Amino acid sequence: RQIVIGLGCFLELFSLAARDQGYLADIQLFPQGMPGTKLDLRPIAHLKLNKQIGLISDPLFAETLNRHTNREPYDTSRPIEDQKLQHLIKATTTEVSAGATNGGKLLDDLRVLTKDAILTEIKTPKAFQESVDLMRIGKAEIEASPDGISLGGAFLEGLKLAGVLSRKSLADPSSQSFQIGLDMNEASAISSMGFVWINTKGNSRTDQINVGRSYLRVALQATKDGLSMQPMSQALQEYAAMDLYFKTIHDRLANKPGERMQMLARLGYAEKVGPAPRWPLATRIKEA
Repeated sequence: RQIVIGLGCFLELFSLAARDQGYLADIQLFPQGMPGTKLDLRPIAHLKLNKQIGLISDPLFAETLNRHTNREPYDTSRPIEDQKLQHLIKATTTEVSAGATNGGKLLDDLRVLTKDAILTEIKTPKAFQESVDLMRIGKAEIEASPDGISLGGAFLEGLKLAGVLSRKSLADPSSQSFQIGLDMNEASAISSMGFVWINTKGNSRTDQINVGRSYLRVALQATKDGLSMQPMSQALQEYAAMDLYFKTIHDRLANKPGERMQMLARLGYAEKVGPAPRWPLATRIKEA
C-alpha cells in the first residue's frame, strides 16, 4: 500500500512537471491489469505526453524543490491558522476526501495516538527491524545507498566512530541509542500543532494511487504556506500491534462506514530542513 501511494506521488509530480513544460500527461493506470495483494512485474502506469498550447503551470509546482519532510519537533508557541488547513483540504483531488485539525480535544487525542503508535512500532521488533534495515548511518553509507533513512551529521558520525551507534544498538531495547530514538519520536509527535488526513471510499490500488497524488499536492501546499509536515501513518498499518490504534482512528476520522484512512500527517512550524539524499535521476531510468 505505501509503495503504491508513493508511486501516486510520483505520478502527480510528473503531471505537474509536464504541465509546467506545456504538456498534458495522459496517465493510464495498470495497463496490463490490476495487481493483487502484492505488486508484480506488470507496469503501474503508462504515461504519454501531449503538447498543449496555452497551458498554465500549477502554482504548486514551484514548491517542488522546497518541499522536505521535517521530522523535528515543531514550535508549540505557533498555532496553525484555520485558513491554511482549508488550503490543504482544497489541494486534494476529487477522488479522495480530506480533513484537518489544529486544536481542541481532537488535536490532543491525535498527538497521544500518534505518539503511542510510533512508540509501539519501535517496540515491536519485527516491525522496527524493517526501519533499522533501511537506516544509513554516517556519510559513507548515505552516499553509497541514498535511498533509506539517513542518520548523518557530525554528532551521529561521532557516535558511530565511538561504537555507540550501530544497527545492532538501534534495535536493542536496552541500548542508549534505542532510548534516544524513543525520546526523539515522542517529542516530535507531542509537538504536533495540527494534523491532516486523506481517506478513500475503498482500498483498491487505484484508490491508493489517487491518495498519493493528493498527498503530494497537500505537501506542496503546506510548503507554500510555510508549514512543516511529516507523515505519521503508523496507526494505519495492518498488523496485530496496531489493531487498537487502527480501529480508534477509523472510529474517529472515517466519515462513512467502510471508508479507509490512507494517510495521516502532522503539521506545524519549524526551522527548515534540507533535502534527503536521493539517487541520481540517471540511475532510475531504464531505456526500452
